[in-house]
Amino acid sequence: MRTDWTRNEAEAIYAQPLMDLLFQAQTVHRAHFDPNRVQMSRLLSVKTGGCPEDCSYCSQSARNGAQLSASKLMEVERVLAEARKAKAAGATRYCMGAAWRSPKERDMPAIEAMVRGVRELGMETCMTLGMLDEDQVLRLKGAGLDYYNHNIDTSESFYPEIITTRSFADRLDTLDRVREAGIKVCSGGILGMGEAVGDRIDMLLALATLPEHPESVPINMLIPVENTPLADAAPVDPIDFVRVVALGRILMPRSYLRLSAGRTGMSDEMQALCFFAGANSLFMGDTLLTAANPGEDRDQKLFDKLGLRPEAPGSEGAA
Repeated sequence: MRTDWTRNEAEAIYAQPLMDLLFQAQTVHRAHFDPNRVQMSRLLSVKTGGCPEDCSYCSQSARNGAQLSASKLMEVERVLAEARKAKAAGATRYCMGAAWRSPKERDMPAIEAMVRGVRELGMETCMTLGMLDEDQVLRLKGAGLDYYNHNIDTSESFYPEIITTRSFADRLDTLDRVREAGIKVCSGGILGMGEAVGDRIDMLLALATLPEHPESVPINMLIPVENTPLADAAPVDPIDFVRVVALGRILMPRSYLRLSAGRTGMSDEMQALCFFAGANSLFMGDTLLTAANPGEDRDQKLFDKLGLRPEAPGSEGAA
């Protein structure tokens, strides 16, 4: 797997005629994955709202005025009950997110218990808890955490336009700690925040030139939230979104590319093009943290149309 991609190479790939770009991406995809299988994840907000960060896109920031009530960390057994439902519905990975800058010591025992409990159900575990120090990473590793999600959101140059309470380097530092501990990395970005095409390319390059590619790369389409700084952001052109997915597949051939936030605003045809471009994972369920998501019925209808099937547990990887 190449980790030495250049900006000129990435720009040239992205700028190809769409049919050539899609053909290249699908060829790479078929070399590493079953093209008709999609990995299914479920995401639960285990602690909502009240976050001190100022991410311009987020309804959970205490600074943004989105008027989302803050909640305490959910009880462990309630989280596990939701995980059992997700498994019964076909999810093979359970992702748990908390609206924190970083976890507090008092919350770590419950977080560790959630990880152990979900693993005992036979599901992969993923957490997104903000920035982590070395001790926290090691405790999550000891609990058996499979994946840690920490999105870089956008390019390093555009990052200060979106977030000022932490730096792009802070994000990379946490990813380094997670990788060094032997936890798999889940990291991606958001399209539609006012960034240029070059920022989207640079975001993917930042991930594709890490010492190891993230095992999972979520590609989000901004859901504008009322009263946040990006409430009036212009929508992403669907073909531009597909191009980003295709570029991600070519730069990171073995990574799972996940269609994440924003699928309620995507047509069946747009999602089909994304799957053809190399997307092979999605979040199931009618809610993503605090945002709407297509329900299982809509996803099943789409899968039936396209001849897609959920990936079976333990079948991760090449075709």
